[in-house]
Amino acid sequence: MSWQLLLITAILVVAVSVLVIAWRLWRDPFALIRAEYARQRRAAGLSAHTVQINGKRWVYAERAADRAGAPTVVMIHGYTGSKENWYRLAQRLRGRYRLVIPDLPGWGESQRDADANYGYVAQSENVAAFIRAVCGTPVVLLGHSMGGGIAALTAARHPELIERVGLFNASGVSFDENAFALEVLAGGNPFGVTDAASLQRYLGIVVHDRRALPPIPWPVSNIVIASRRADGAFEQSILDHIGRGTDQFLPGTEAVKIRQPALLVWGAHDRVIDISAMAAYGEQIPHARRLLLEGSGHSTIIEQPDEAAEAVMALIEAR
Repeated sequence: MSWQLLLITAILVVAVSVLVIAWRLWRDPFALIRAEYARQRRAAGLSAHTVQINGKRWVYAERAADRAGAPTVVMIHGYTGSKENWYRLAQRLRGRYRLVIPDLPGWGESQRDADANYGYVAQSENVAAFIRAVCGTPVVLLGHSMGGGIAALTAARHPELIERVGLFNASGVSFDENAFALEVLAGGNPFGVTDAASLQRYLGIVVHDRRALPPIPWPVSNIVIASRRADGAFEQSILDHIGRGTDQFLPGTEAVKIRQPALLVWGAHDRVIDISAMAAYGEQIPHARRLLLEGSGHSTIIEQPDEAAEAVMALIEAR
């Protein structure tokens, strides 16, 4: 075979491959992002699982501990988040503990029902049911942002299921009003994404140092924007409930019932949940360890995963 024929064959193979990829993305635009999530999951040593609990389909990631009898750590993501938010921290805890990281009902790959309640109380009961079904033993429960409020409420109302609790930049408590809070109270959604500009605004709100985030190249950026735009009404309904509803401060109120060893972690530059919230939670849980991360904003588990992992290990290992 001549080199010209080899070159033509190679070009045809590349062209066909590009067409196949383009066709698959047209049929399923989110496939590219799912593939990247799968890569991250494998890098953290996690495997994907699905379970039905009380008629709800949960999708979660899990990794067994390297030794029998190790604690189980359950990680709960926040508003607009997903299980993937925890993967950097999971990489640093792998092997030490059993790790269980679900998508909450309504979010990520888990089931969403149009008429379901996804506020603090409903989700805390969902988490309690998940722990009973999947974990079987009391767990260390970690929650970030809205997931922190859910974790606090779960620990307060179901102490038999929660041995220790860690709250990262947790919502659900009154704090000094910032620009984010004022926009929410006025009926807006600072996290809303409808175009490239609002995507950049969103990313600027959730992290302090943008270098902590990987670049979002085209066409991934367009896929993310389209997905978030489609979720806009759902996101607004949740924010109406947890940001302006009657139980917006319920997790903080009930946190006084938390007797388990506890951890509070905040970013010093949090533009979402002001750092005054850590003091408010601390008043309700005076025995909680506190850690303020000077290099972080709202996404401490992404921005400073080494420091977050050390804090979690200290929480678990402390007598």
